[in-house]
Amino acid sequence: MESWQSALAFWIPLIFMLVGLFGLIIPIFPGLVVIWLAALGFGLVVGFDAMGIFIFILITLGMVAGSLVDNFLMGAGARVGGASWLTIAVGIIAGVLGTFLLPFIGGIILAPLAILLLEYFRNRDWKVAWQATRGLLFGWGLSFLVRFAIGLFMVGAWLVWAFSKVY
Repeated sequence: MESWQSALAFWIPLIFMLVGLFGLIIPIFPGLVVIWLAALGFGLVVGFDAMGIFIFILITLGMVAGSLVDNFLMGAGARVGGASWLTIAVGIIAGVLGTFLLPFIGGIILAPLAILLLEYFRNRDWKVAWQATRGLLFGWGLSFLVRFAIGLFMVGAWLVWAFSKVY
């Protein structure tokens, strides 16, 4: 591989991975999937040797785990805060719809708002509704930290693979 091709094979996936990693700040943005796709693209360009297959499997497991832990921690946080399962489901749906209606901020606004309003209508108590909403927000923050750590692991594993293939 020519030196300019090696540079492109390294830098293009790295840029996408950094976008994915820092995109995790936006709750509905599929940052781990973006990192995974960048690793897949890298593998398709440079080839999958034994080490590449092993590292790509680790990256894939990270993506799947990060996607599952996200929903689990947010829902668990809301549930610990007192939200009903129906409220949690509606909050998740509101978050997804909000992301499409108002990209970047819609999900961040609509999911907690849905939890707050539904729990208020269910309990007729703002204090109880706010407690459930705080639980969701705590779970959201915790899931961001876990997903960011998983994203760092995915990028770090890819760097090991990339340096073994490109440089």
